[in-house]
Amino acid sequence: MSFSPSPVGLMDSRSVQEQREKWQRKKTRTAREMVQTEQKYCDELQLVNTYFVEILKAKGTLRQDIRESIFSTVTSIYSVNQSLLVRLEKGEFGRGFDDFCPHLHYYVTYVDNIQNASKVLALQVKKNKAFRRFKKLQESRPEFHCCKLEDLLLLPLQRIQQYKHFLRDLTENTGPHSPDFQQLSRSVEAVSEVAQRIQDNARSHDNQLQLRRVQKLLKGTKAKVIVPGRWYLREGWLRAVPPKGAEAKPKMFFLFSDVLLQAKHCNRLHPTNGDKFAGQRFYPLRDCTVEKVFGHTKSQGGLLSLTFPKAKLLLMSSNQEDIDDWYRSLSSAVCQLKSRNTVIHQRDPLVRRPLRSNQDDSTPTPSTHNNTTTPGRKRMAPPPPQTPASTTSRTPAETLSSASKRVKLSEGPEESAPAGSSCVIL
Repeated sequence: MSFSPSPVGLMDSRSVQEQREKWQRKKTRTAREMVQTEQKYCDELQLVNTYFVEILKAKGTLRQDIRESIFSTVTSIYSVNQSLLVRLEKGEFGRGFDDFCPHLHYYVTYVDNIQNASKVLALQVKKNKAFRRFKKLQESRPEFHCCKLEDLLLLPLQRIQQYKHFLRDLTENTGPHSPDFQQLSRSVEAVSEVAQRIQDNARSHDNQLQLRRVQKLLKGTKAKVIVPGRWYLREGWLRAVPPKGAEAKPKMFFLFSDVLLQAKHCNRLHPTNGDKFAGQRFYPLRDCTVEKVFGHTKSQGGLLSLTFPKAKLLLMSSNQEDIDDWYRSLSSAVCQLKSRNTVIHQRDPLVRRPLRSNQDDSTPTPSTHNNTTTPGRKRMAPPPPQTPASTTSRTPAETLSSASKRVKLSEGPEESAPAGSSCVIL
């Protein structure tokens, strides 16, 4: 008797084989593209290193500190990527990136310095005539293909993003039992961290630009917008409804991660402040409650109610989409601020400091005055000794005047610190 394989088994084995061949084709295509782009990337890094870094170092056109501020670790990056290219051309992708990732700190340093490098480069182009002529001459070489130095300095940041996508494709199309799989997986995590750092730095830089722009829009220095940890969210015109039923007036509102700033337009006929705004109030969002009074359906606009501990604000708009966007932005900002404060103020009851140390419990300190003190309370310092001369030399009139001064000072009310959640009128 002869046994022939069933048609179902043949189809299953054929589908598995076809899937493996499909993965292999994708992996081969990704590997080929990575090698080609790596060769081009190394050639462009060589242009920067040869025609700028080395020549500027030999000629002394720029001081060493200025040169390092502009080019940072680009020479080290070029050296590391040359070694990586040798591995990739041999097809050793897993081993190549496993050796490459420990040197990613050069990229981290370069990423953190890129904004400062752009500023220093722009300043030198503006003020250093010799460097400006040198830069123009080097960029006119045929090897640069009309590329500017500013564009070439951004290549390491762009390459990290490309590495992340290439490595993900290679990992997805590599079998888990392959010797390269673990190495590629580790490389994906390491490169993704640097890519995330690039995005965070770019987002932080854009936020600083927005804060500076808003600060320039405001008249005077009372409304201080640039504060560490503050993020710009949005801005726009809304009608503020007064509490006594007067006519709603349009106001400009700037929403940040921690406050809402209300401002009004300055007099347009003013010679210097005609295009600026005057800050009126800061509304802290920490204890704010946002509600929709109406505008839940697609009607003509809506009304938002913002409740603060010491103030209430009604905002109105005739644009339904605009009022919905403001509601989402305000609710999200308040929610994130409250959740962040909740995490900060969490306290573990199991790790409290003892009221007294073990040494204090075992060896009590003898008191010179034989007074018993309650644990946990601060001891009052003994009053300074008064000499008889000091009491006898004062006349009764001086004694009465000093006593009256002490009475007047003690009768004044104590100033309390302003609450952090109350609105600030500018």
